[in-house]
Amino acid sequence: MLDWLKNINKEYPDFWKNYLSKFETKPNRYVVISTETSGLNPIKDVILSLGSFAIVDDSIIIQDNFEAVLLQYKYLHDNGLSNEFIIESKMKKLKENDALQTFIDYLGNAVLVGHHINFDIEMINAALERQDCGRLKNEALDIDVMYRKLNDINDKQFSLDDLCEIYKIPKSDRNSSAEEAYKIALLFLKLKSRLGIK
Repeated sequence: MLDWLKNINKEYPDFWKNYLSKFETKPNRYVVISTETSGLNPIKDVILSLGSFAIVDDSIIIQDNFEAVLLQYKYLHDNGLSNEFIIESKMKKLKENDALQTFIDYLGNAVLVGHHINFDIEMINAALERQDCGRLKNEALDIDVMYRKLNDINDKQFSLDDLCEIYKIPKSDRNSSAEEAYKIALLFLKLKSRLGIK
């Protein structure tokens, strides 16, 4: 059967249909995300943890967050990796499909924000594909792109550490996806006001 015909008659899971219905209204919040992954290939690699915070009216809403370790036992086993990270983490632990459903419900139609956000989106899309869902529909903003636009720089990319140093955001020894998301949120608020983004 032709691929496009399959997609027309595709029956999506309920959580995905609910997500798609949220785009009938304009977003009123940003969701800043950071993922920790097993590597850089969305086809072969998986998300190990995901952290996010919402921003509404120029404020980071700490209690409006999502943070989880994704239980990827099959991936770890197939690649001979240790599950020490999963055991030691204090974060909520969820199977990939449960984590994605919970995250998609949390995300809604918010504008996504991240550092090199296209990679995070591709990793999430690959995981959604494993659940027979479509691709994320959310608009997305990248703080590296925003910084380069603000300073008219086209020939260089900036790491999260670079940007934190430029904007005097303290470094932390704890390096969780939620910690990274919080730093990205602080940087986003600084760049958003300088660029005049509402």
